[in-house]
Amino acid sequence: MDAPTTTSADNGTSDDSGGGWFKPRRKPDAGPQQPPGADQGQGRIPGPGGAARPSRPVTAIRPVGTGASRPQPAQPQPPQAAEPQPRRAEPPSEAPHAAPPHAPQPHAAPPHPAQQRAPEAQAAPAAPPAAPAAPAAPAAPVSPDAALIRRTLADIGEDAGKVTSYFYALLFTRHPELRGLFPAAMDTQRDRLLKALLTAAEHIDNKPVLTEYLRNLGRGHRKYGTQASHYPAVGEALLGALARYATSTWDGESEAAWIRTYTAISQIMIDAAAENELRAPAWWQAEVVSHDLRTPDIAVITLRPDQPYPFLAGQYTSLETPWWPRIWRHYSFAGAPRPDGLLSFHVKAVPAGWVSNALVHRARPGDTVRLGPPAGSMTVDHTTDSGLLCLGGGTGIAPIKALVEDVAEHGERRPVDVFYGARTDYDLYDIDTMLRLQQSHSWLSVHPIVDGRTQFPDAVLEHGPWNSHDAYLSGPPGMIRSGVDALRSLGIPGDRIRHDSLEELVAAGD
Repeated sequence: MDAPTTTSADNGTSDDSGGGWFKPRRKPDAGPQQPPGADQGQGRIPGPGGAARPSRPVTAIRPVGTGASRPQPAQPQPPQAAEPQPRRAEPPSEAPHAAPPHAPQPHAAPPHPAQQRAPEAQAAPAAPPAAPAAPAAPAAPVSPDAALIRRTLADIGEDAGKVTSYFYALLFTRHPELRGLFPAAMDTQRDRLLKALLTAAEHIDNKPVLTEYLRNLGRGHRKYGTQASHYPAVGEALLGALARYATSTWDGESEAAWIRTYTAISQIMIDAAAENELRAPAWWQAEVVSHDLRTPDIAVITLRPDQPYPFLAGQYTSLETPWWPRIWRHYSFAGAPRPDGLLSFHVKAVPAGWVSNALVHRARPGDTVRLGPPAGSMTVDHTTDSGLLCLGGGTGIAPIKALVEDVAEHGERRPVDVFYGARTDYDLYDIDTMLRLQQSHSWLSVHPIVDGRTQFPDAVLEHGPWNSHDAYLSGPPGMIRSGVDALRSLGIPGDRIRHDSLEELVAAGD
C-alpha cells in the first residue's frame, strides 16, 4: 500500500499497492484457507446507488503468515467465468495518476519494476484512473477470476474518480489511525494506492512478473510504516468502493473473486516485507554531500547513506525530503555502485513538483534525506555478450550512464550505443560526461540527439542493425512508449527491451 506517498482523504492513492486477508460471507470454492480463530470484523457495504446494504459483512482476517517460510497462496478459480473485459495498454501509460498502467514485461520491467525511472515526471493532480485497457499480448487464456475482475474494472471505468474518493472515505472513517501513514496534503497524486491495487488485480494471471512487482511493493511499503495488520483495512475499503460503484456487475461471484485475488496479492507483499525485515532497514538516512546545479532546473545531487546501501546499476530508489514528510518520489541511480558508497542522482524540478523543487532549489550539503530500498529490473545481464542499445531522454540519461559504468567495471568489450536525447543543446547537461566515457572505452558510442532537428526513432534507424542487441530505455513516459514501438519495428523482441514501469515513472513526477 504505497499509499503513504500521496493522496487525498477522499481521492488519493499511492505508487504501490497493498493487500489484506478477507473472509467472505460464504466461503468461495477453493479459496485460501483462513487460520482457525481468525478475527472477523464487520462492515456495511453500500449497495448500488449508494444505499447501505444491511448486514453484508466483508470481514477481514489476519494474514495467514508474515514470514518467508509461508508459501504464497495459489490463485483459486471462482465458480463461473465472466466475459473478460480488456483493460490497459502496453507500456503503462502514466504512472499512478493516469489510467492504470499495463503489467510489467519480463525483464522489461515488472509492473512497477519495469520501466526506467525518469527522475520525475510532472505531477499535476491527476485525472481519475481511466477504465482498464487491454493488456498487450495476453499470453495464456484468461482465468475465471481475472475475467470477473476485468468485468468489474470495466464497470467502474467512468466512475473511477468517485471510486477513489469513496475508497479513502471508507478507509479513513473506519480506520482513522491509518490517516497518519499518509502525507498531510494528499491531492497531488490522488489515485496511486487504489490504482496500484486495481492494476495488480487485473494482471493476477501474470504470475511471474506480478509476483516480483508485488514483492518490490511489499518491501517498499516498509518505509511508510505499513504493517501486516493494515492490509485487511485496505481490503475492506476496496471491496466497499467496488460494491458501491460496480452497479451492474457486482455479485457474490465477483466479490469472491476479488477476495481471493486481494488475499493472494496482500500475502505476497506481507511475506516479502517480513523477509526483507531480516536483512535490511525500512529506510536509510543519507546526507547531501554535494549539490551541482547543471541548469536552472536540473541538479546532480550526491548522497552519503548512513550504512551500506546495496543496489545494481540501472535500478532506482524512492526519496523523501525533510520539507515534505511522507511524500516519496522515485529517482534512478546516476552511476554504478562506488567503492566509497556515495550515491548520485539527477533531479529535474518540475512545475508544482514538491520533492523535485525541494531537491533542486532548497537542498544543500549537510541536509539529510531518507532513501527507500532499491527497485527496478533495468539491469545488465552479464551472462551474455549481446550489444546494448540505450536510449536516454533528459534526466533519463542517469541510469544509462550507470549501465555504461557497470559494463566497464565488468571489463566487457560488448558494443554499447547510447542515444542521448534532449529538447535543446542546452538540455544535454551531461553530454561532457558521456563523451569522456566514450573516449575512455572504444566499445562505447554516444549519439547526442536534439529533438526538433532529429527525432529519436529516426536517429536510431540510421544506425544498426539492432536485432541482436538488448535495448534499454529511460526517460519521460511518452519517449518510452514511442521508443518501444520503434525498437519493435526494428526487429528487437519485446523480451529484450527493458525499461522500468511507466507507472512508477509517472509516480516520480513530482
